[in-house]
Amino acid sequence: MSGIVVAVVLVVLVLLVIFAIMTFNRLVSLRNRVDSAWAQIDVQLKRRHDLIPNLVETVKGYAAHERETLERVIQARNLAIAAQGPQAQAEAENNLSGTLKSLFAVTERYPVLKANQNFLQLQEELTSTEDRIAYSRQFFNDSVQKLNTTIETFPSMFFAGPAKATRREYFQTDENDRSNVQVQF
Repeated sequence: MSGIVVAVVLVVLVLLVIFAIMTFNRLVSLRNRVDSAWAQIDVQLKRRHDLIPNLVETVKGYAAHERETLERVIQARNLAIAAQGPQAQAEAENNLSGTLKSLFAVTERYPVLKANQNFLQLQEELTSTEDRIAYSRQFFNDSVQKLNTTIETFPSMFFAGPAKATRREYFQTDENDRSNVQVQF
């Protein structure tokens, strides 16, 4: 009888060890997925930041008296580049999105600029990049949600510390970015 008890105890211990290893590995995997998702956002934001000076230079040639709008776009870009962390980055990028909307509104006043091939190409690349940013944000937030849920649920919560898995912030849009920008001339 004691041999059966020892065998059952060993099987239970082995199953607990296997469960612990699987839970630990899942937390590490989720943590790395969030880090990877953030890196993808960073790549797309860098691409966006690189396109903006070219777009501004193209518009500058046609709309020299719109200097204030162009300067706001460049200033917003520089602030976005300097932002650190999801929350600060989200705020800076929301501000940049607003100034870009103002820039595109300015271009509506210049039919020759709207027909310029270089401008059209830059605008298309920026639009494509915005789509990639939106997808990357969604993927990042989904990854954060999975990680945060796993960290907060039983029994994974006991393995979060050893796996160095901590709660992460979502990359959120503010209320101003959800509404249409009002441009007045």
